[in-house]
Amino acid sequence: MNAQTMTHATRHTTRALTEREVSDLLGLSVATLRAWRHRGQGPRFLRLGRAVRYLPADLEDFVRASAVDASAEPSSDRRTGIEDLQP
Repeated sequence: MNAQTMTHATRHTTRALTEREVSDLLGLSVATLRAWRHRGQGPRFLRLGRAVRYLPADLEDFVRASAVDASAEPSSDRRTGIEDLQP
C-alpha cells in the first residue's frame, strides 16, 4: 500500500483503528506493532483501558516521517565501491 492510498483510507476513517486494522493497512504484523510499542517506536497510539487504538492522523504522520528519499541515502555500492567486490 502506498502513502497516497493510506492517506485516502485514513482521512475517511473517523474512528480510532485497532491493531489488526493498522497491521493490514501498513502491511505489518500485529507482533511488529506490539514490539514497536514496547520499544517506544512506531506510530503514536492510544491506550483505552486495555485496548490499544491508533488515530488515522497519527498513522499519516508516521508514514510521512518514515519516508526516505532514495537519492539522499548513499547506497552500499557507493560507500564500499562496487568494483572492490568484483573478483
